This record gives sequence, structure tokens and C-alpha cells, in this order.
Amino acid sequence: IDANLEAKIRSLPARSGIYMFKDRAGDPLYVGKAKSLRQRVLSYLGTDLETRLVAMVHAAVDLDFLLTDSEAEALLLENNWIKRTQPRFNVLLRDDKTYPYIRLTVQEDYPRVDLTRRIFDDGAEYFGPYLPGGLARKAIKLVQKFFEVRVCKIEIDGSLPRPCLYYDMNRCLGPCVDGLTSRRDYLTAVSGARMFLSGKIGPLVRGLRREMLENSAALNYEQSARIRDLIGEIESVSQQRKLSSVKGDDADIYGVHVADGKASVTILIMRGGQVLDRREIFWEGQGGLSAELLLSELLPQVYDRTTFIPKELELPVPIESETVLADWLSKRKGERVYIRYPSRGPKAQRIALATRNARLAHRRRFRIESYTETAGESLADALGWQDPPRRIEGFDISNLHGSDMVASLVVWEEGRMRKSDYRIFNIRGLDHPNDVMAIRQAVERRYRRRLREVGSMPDLIVIDGGRGQLNAALDALATLGVEETPLLSLAKKEEEIFLPELPSPIRLPRSSSALKLLQRIRDEAHRFALRRHRARRSKTFLRSRLDSIRGVGPKRRKLLLAHFGSVAGIKNADLGRIQAVIGQDLGRRVYDSLKEGS
Repeated sequence: IDANLEAKIRSLPARSGIYMFKDRAGDPLYVGKAKSLRQRVLSYLGTDLETRLVAMVHAAVDLDFLLTDSEAEALLLENNWIKRTQPRFNVLLRDDKTYPYIRLTVQEDYPRVDLTRRIFDDGAEYFGPYLPGGLARKAIKLVQKFFEVRVCKIEIDGSLPRPCLYYDMNRCLGPCVDGLTSRRDYLTAVSGARMFLSGKIGPLVRGLRREMLENSAALNYEQSARIRDLIGEIESVSQQRKLSSVKGDDADIYGVHVADGKASVTILIMRGGQVLDRREIFWEGQGGLSAELLLSELLPQVYDRTTFIPKELELPVPIESETVLADWLSKRKGERVYIRYPSRGPKAQRIALATRNARLAHRRRFRIESYTETAGESLADALGWQDPPRRIEGFDISNLHGSDMVASLVVWEEGRMRKSDYRIFNIRGLDHPNDVMAIRQAVERRYRRRLREVGSMPDLIVIDGGRGQLNAALDALATLGVEETPLLSLAKKEEEIFLPELPSPIRLPRSSSALKLLQRIRDEAHRFALRRHRARRSKTFLRSRLDSIRGVGPKRRKLLLAHFGSVAGIKNADLGRIQAVIGQDLGRRVYDSLKEGS
């Protein structure tokens, strides 16, 4: 170790704070916290260190530190420094998905609420994540209903001649039109919305009751009655949440798997006794890493700037500064949060399940690394993206002169086609061939439901077709308020790639692994659509033959289908079996008619 660095370490004070090791270029190597800086950092001079920290100490030549009043304050500062400086020897959060958050733009003169899947350092306040994603949209609607906070993105200067429909629906105070509300009244509504989104229902209701009484004393009975009704609705929503939460455990259950210098963490998110979702976090840094240190560094990052904090964390191994972390989480949640290490019983079984999921996630993530680096990263390079897509969903349309039109959805995820996620959409309301409108309908139906049930979007959407099909898909996503999901279309013959932001298509070399990946997804979507379209057309044809037989009405058709399972089963049955079901004469008529159509 560098002599000057060792001298600086030995001179550290025995007080709480954070420290940062730096290399010769002054770049941060590692950030940590300590109850006693001297005692903690002196441990790096010993021999009992993980491989990762041994490499860090050898590369370090300097040390910075900052004193804090408590270890809890050090925990918060450590997390902020890690996010800001991104030291290469720290565990950095790499999540497998993005969840919806609600953003309250308190940095603006007239704050608004909107939905986002990314947290920026923009001065706004973020609430969430929400699971499933539909809860975020419901929360925004409640904020509009209860507090009339705006959701629009326009600049507010009071110059508009009339407000939008939200004002007429009592879903916005109308700050865009001068005279409809004052900035003081609007910020009061924003304050209530902030408390509601933070879950601080008690203080919110107490403040509203105080305001109701003040209005009543001032003989402003109409406003007092409005606040009274608002209190009733907020308490009703709050009571529903309480009733749903007492039925079972609220816990985040952690499983960890470390192997070959890489780690995966699976978090089972349980609310009300039900596992709502699963998160997967991966680490592939420098040197080895124990599960204990991995969780110690990871947990503050997981729960920073989120209100989605459980009552209990169930961990497979003990962590450093457990008491400090529990106190910090309790303060942020507003009630006591417990950290448990169950060794037996149902909770231990839940941790074992999470650990098995972490082991499978590790195998899935790192076993296919070579494929992702060739196809996925090649595609990211070709399109100018920073990260390769992990999940791609592809669409195609199949029809015969506009009849029996279907849209197919296929899914590529981490190097393989996930056939269990394939879907077929029967296109409605089109009596002539129109692939553009069919694509629009299929995309809107797919992601309206996915956002409601899952709350996440794929990394890329691939459409079979040209600019027209691409624009139709863009329109569908715009209708749903989805603006960030990458989208492209791949046209046949010339294999041109159309992107929304580029006026001209891209042509990749035929040997490009990126192009081959897109072709594979497009061709699979076409194959799946064609197969399902043929099956539907055959079923429609055979059913029409059955309906055209004199004497076969709805009741006898239902009787035949119930007995033989399908029209094809009737067609393949012998005469005697058909006659046994519907009689001699009609059975002969059905048998002869279907045989003639063979």
C-alpha cells in the first residue's frame, strides 16, 4: 500500500463518517461508511480482505473522508456519493426492469403529476414504485379527483383564454387561465397531494379538518362541505388499504447466488400475503464478493428515493450496520421496519425459494452472455443505443383478402424465443385488407393490457412492415401515453429498418448479427401468424359447411360439437356414430355433406 495513504489512514478520527479511496488519476475507487472512520479504514491494512477489496487497496493512492453526526447520516451520504461518483469497486444497482413511479414536479411554479419509469436528479419528488403498474395510473386519477393537481405539460403563465376539459370535470384547478385559482391555493392542493402519495393520511386528514372548521367559522359552508366530502373519500381509500394489508405479510424476501465472480439477487415482493412481483439484480464487478457485503451495499440503493418500503426484510445472511439500516427504513416509512434472518418455518422456506430463483437467474443471465454480446450488443451499436435489449416483442399480420385477419406477437428474451409468451389477436372491425390499422389495433390492445397487469414495457418493439406500419404503432403507443419504448419496423425484400427519429431507413449488411436477430424475430412472428390464421380459416370454413346443412340448427350443432369435440371430429366420424347422436335421416345428411366437401 502507498506510504502516504497508510499515514493518512492512521490519522483518521474515531468518529462516524464516509470515506472514498481514489486512484492516481483522482478517480473514485470505493466509497464506504463507518461508525468509527479510524477503526473501519484501518481494517483495509489487514490481510483478511475479499479479492475485490484487495485489488481496490492496491490501486488506491489517496483517501478523502467526511465526518457526520451519526452513522445513519453516513448511510444516506454513502448512498448519494455512490450514485454520483459510480466507483468501480462498489456494488452498483443494475435492475432487470423499470417500475412505474409518480413524479411530482415541485421544482416548477405550478407542479404537476405524471408517470415515469426513470428517476432523474431534476428536483422533482418521486413516489413508488407501483406494482402492478396500473396502480400508478389509479393513484394519479385519485390525485386529480381529490386535489385537482394538473397533469398537462404546458407552460403555466395564465395566458390561455379557457381551461381544458379537466377543469370542467373538477380534475384540475385551472392555473393555466388567469383568475381561476391563485398560486397559494394551488400549492396548498399540491401539499395535500404530496402527503397523500407519501401515505401520510393521518396528518393530511387532520389538516383538512382544520381547514373545514375554519371555512365553517367564516360562513363559507360550500367550501366546508366540499372539504368534508374530500375527507370522507380519502379515509375510505385509506381504510381499503388497511383492510387489504392486514390479511398477510408485507415483506421483501431476498435470495442471493454468487459464483464465478458474478452475483444475482432475486427479490420477491410480497404485499398482503401475496407475491406481487419479482425483481432481479445482477453484479459483475471486479474480484470476488460475499453475499453479506453484497446485500450490505445493495439494500440502501434499493430503498433510496422510493416509498415502496415493506414492514419486513427477510434476508438469507446477516448484513453490516443492520440497526442503522432498520432505523433509516423506519424513518422513511413512518413506522417500524424489521430485518429478519429466518432459519426455519415458512419464512425460511420463502428465502429458499428466492435463493433458487436467484440461482436460475444467474444461470440464465451469464450463461448466454456470449450470445447477447454478439446479437444484442450488435443491435445496440447499429441503432446507437447504450444498452443491448434484453426483451424484444415482434408483431406481424396475416389475412386472406381481409377475412379472418389475425395479428401475432412473439417474444425474444435474453437469446431465445419465449413461446409461452406468444399471443394472437383477432382483428376486429375491418372488412378489407388493412395491415396498418390491424397493427395499430394489435399494439394498442397488447400494451394497454400489459401496462395494466404487469406495468412494464419491452426493451424494443419490432413491427413487420414499412413506415406506415411503424407510424400506426407509434400512434397506438401515443394513445397509451407510452413515449420512451424503442420501436422499429423491418420491411421485406430490401430488409430496410425504419426508425421514428430518422427520415430514411437503415440498411445493415446481410451478414450483420443485428439484422439476423431482427429477421429471426420477424420471421417467427410471420410463421406464428400464418399458422394461427390457417387454423382459424379452416375452422371457419368447416363451421360454415355445418351451418349450411338443412336441419342443423344451433341446438343440434351444439350437440354434435359437444359429442365429437370439433367439426373436424364430426367429419372424421363414421356414419353410425353421427346417426346415434342426431338420428338416422339427419345423420346421413350431415355425413354425406361433410364427405362431399372433403
